[in-house]
Amino acid sequence: MKNFFFYFATVLIWGSTWIGIKMQLGTVDPIVSVAYRFGLATLLLLAWCKLFRLEMSFSRRQHLFMAAQGLLLFGFNYLLFYIAELYINSGLAAVLFSTILLMNVMNGAIFLGQPIDKKVIIAGLFGLTGIVLVFRPEITAFSLENHGLRGVLLCVAATLLASFGNITSAYNQKSNKLPIIQTNAYGMGYGALAMLAVAVFSGKTFLFEVTPLYIGSLVYLSVFGSIIAFGCYLTLVGNIGADRAAYATLLFPIVALIIATIWEGYHWTPSAAMGIVFILTGNIIMVHKGWKMPWSLKRKVLVPAKAEK
Repeated sequence: MKNFFFYFATVLIWGSTWIGIKMQLGTVDPIVSVAYRFGLATLLLLAWCKLFRLEMSFSRRQHLFMAAQGLLLFGFNYLLFYIAELYINSGLAAVLFSTILLMNVMNGAIFLGQPIDKKVIIAGLFGLTGIVLVFRPEITAFSLENHGLRGVLLCVAATLLASFGNITSAYNQKSNKLPIIQTNAYGMGYGALAMLAVAVFSGKTFLFEVTPLYIGSLVYLSVFGSIIAFGCYLTLVGNIGADRAAYATLLFPIVALIIATIWEGYHWTPSAAMGIVFILTGNIIMVHKGWKMPWSLKRKVLVPAKAEK
């Protein structure tokens, strides 16, 4: 039941954070806004740890792994995505980011020795097909002109960094025995410092928009989009594995589209509706304990033997 709550909260929150991100665009440079977001999240998490007297003393090696998680999950993947969306539309970026599910499967097998779950692969293929159908107009409008290929490569690199961050988090929880709250507090701090450094070296101006819209969206992204959502998601990574947890990345675009339908008059197409069916079918395959792979598929999917413990 707890895993269901974490899963539902992750999908619901990350599906709605696009509103906050949209409200952030304008006066303040996006990279500076990311630094503000994770900087505020760090201060709030550190205050929480202090209030509840959580253990905050860690070894240099543990800090190294927390920094790695922070730079991968709360830093450079965001930087690359922001740069990528200068060249491609957000719909195509969402499709490319959804490949994190398959990346997590492969990286989990390579770096953590986890067996490849056949059910996750089949569910992931259903979900990815659905995402492609949902964002079909954006994909068909893609062109290699105006550095479109550069945008695609940046998105793939950003997704790969995020996947490495997922695997690092799983390793930190299982092998390094690092608690999620403290690890996120330090990790987000390292990520914020990295974004501040990038902003300084790239000559960005550190402005701050003192308006209810900007401040409200910053607080929402810091508290809900960063502290709560990442806390729930990374707990799932530790509990059910990075591969299964990543299926949330296929579901939160649905929440975003529902919100867009209400607030922006998004018009549904038959392709988008069919895509939702594929995504939900993949989700059912993922969570249904009684589902078994058809015999004909079992012979075609290669699954390595489980690593001996």
